[in-house]
Amino acid sequence: MRDFEEIYAIAVDRKGGPDALEELLITPLTAAQLAATDDDRWLAAMAKCLFQAGFNWKVIEAKWPDMEAAFDGFATAKVAAYHEGDVDRLLSDKRIVRNGAKIMAVIENARFVHNIAGDHGGFGKFIANWPAETHNELLDFIAKQGARLGSVTGQRMLRQMGRDGYILSPDVIARLKAEGIVGKPPASKRDLAAIQKAFNDWMAQSGHCLTQISQILAYSI
Repeated sequence: MRDFEEIYAIAVDRKGGPDALEELLITPLTAAQLAATDDDRWLAAMAKCLFQAGFNWKVIEAKWPDMEAAFDGFATAKVAAYHEGDVDRLLSDKRIVRNGAKIMAVIENARFVHNIAGDHGGFGKFIANWPAETHNELLDFIAKQGARLGSVTGQRMLRQMGRDGYILSPDVIARLKAEGIVGKPPASKRDLAAIQKAFNDWMAQSGHCLTQISQILAYSI
């Protein structure tokens, strides 16, 4: 595995210089900003990412105002209490994407967010307090406790909400393979732990956060 400075230099060369590269990098929200984010916005982000998975993103974007209205603004307590009649109502609502499995996943995620928020004083506080150095464990927790939030869906949701973290996109995986960290797209806890260790080492070397390291790895390919 190379020092991060070498990988950074490759990305700089590909993007036309250090200033051009730095302008592309995202600054995550602070812990205080994450903690202050309302629970309904976390549920909305989960819903949007899972509806986008395997679907045309532009279609979801165009329908999103109607999706917000159909799901009562993603108010977690209200959606968590949805019953069979609500599911039937949503399945017959032509304004939205009528995918039964994904509709049920939104309801399950409302219960997930609502329960975590009740235990921690807000879902955002729970996310904000999770250390960046064990981000892989946060992803695993969300995948297991949430619905249809495994793999890149959960990673994208956290990025969308401003949480510092990586996205294991094809380009990022290609760089991780080139550095000998994984030999194939990661699927096991061992692979994900190895990836987390590499990111932790690169954070210590560079001063960049997980989000920015993830971007730089992708830009180096």
